[in-house]
Amino acid sequence: MLRIEHPKLQQLFDYWASGERKMPSRGDIDPLDLTFIIGNVILIDVIGDDPRRFRIRLHGTNLTERVGHDLTGKMLDEMPDAEFRDLSRLSFTKVSRTGKPLQARRDRVLDGKSRRYETIILPLSGDDARVDMLICGLIYDDESRWAAAG
Repeated sequence: MLRIEHPKLQQLFDYWASGERKMPSRGDIDPLDLTFIIGNVILIDVIGDDPRRFRIRLHGTNLTERVGHDLTGKMLDEMPDAEFRDLSRLSFTKVSRTGKPLQARRDRVLDGKSRRYETIILPLSGDDARVDMLICGLIYDDESRWAAAG
């Protein structure tokens, strides 16, 4: 069971889980339904099996501003932060292989300071069997976490 703390991440999870399928498809996700979190969303294409690679289809504007670069349209391999890239690859691979959501609270160094964040990574599937995309919500604690419920 996931222990999602941030209300917006819980809302994203509830939206993902609200369908009739085990995993919704990309077509089941309406961006207009995600306005509450869209700036903190990463949409990832899962490419191949061995090696499994990941293309960032959408890198939310809040996240782009936070890290200082836009990954939209780029391969995960192009992420400049090697440590975060490797952690992301491990997490994306786990969710894409198991088809099970992942939730984590972690620290990341940005601007020379440690920043705590919460993330959820949710699988998407066109055929409800093979994971072909991931939707990731990521919110840093100092992003007015407390005001997020309002």
